Amino acid sequence: MNVDRDSRAFEGERQVVPKHAGGRPPKYCEPCQPITVTLPERILRDLHSINSDRSKAIVKCVETAIGKSGRDIKLVELIELTPGKALIVIGPSPSLQQIEWLRLIEIAPFRYLLVLPSGTAVEVLEVTIYDLLRDLDPNNSESLLLTELLNVLSHQRRGGKITKADLLFVDTPIKTSSRKP
Repeated sequence: MNVDRDSRAFEGERQVVPKHAGGRPPKYCEPCQPITVTLPERILRDLHSINSDRSKAIVKCVETAIGKSGRDIKLVELIELTPGKALIVIGPSPSLQQIEWLRLIEIAPFRYLLVLPSGTAVEVLEVTIYDLLRDLDPNNSESLLLTELLNVLSHQRRGGKITKADLLFVDTPIKTSSRKP
């Protein structure tokens, strides 16, 4: 196969790397791009403890947080809390974040709990999600998440399997930035 210096060709998962006259060999078997970032020294020390090669440490952190393929995270998941009781945990959703009264609480990277205000019926959330779906392309990931969430909510509600419980919230001082605009 004839491959010029800047092109990338793949065979399965293995990259066919063109031969080049010198320089550093490729670090990864996929297309890469150099970047420059500014990180706190504490993070740099933490990255070094993971791998002395910063780029490999960053890759390992990202792959650990979101899975190697980036598609390993379930859109909607029931996580058993106690025997017979589970929490609904979802992936990131810009559409749900736009609902003023709904809170998405990040409990792990890319994993969120849904928190409804006291007195809000589950049916209100279902109707709101249904309305959001009407405006989305049915093939995008946001639409897939909302459809799956709607299916879980309606199935569990119709089966009489949804109960609500209180969470304890504590008021904390609001952090203000010391930076001047």
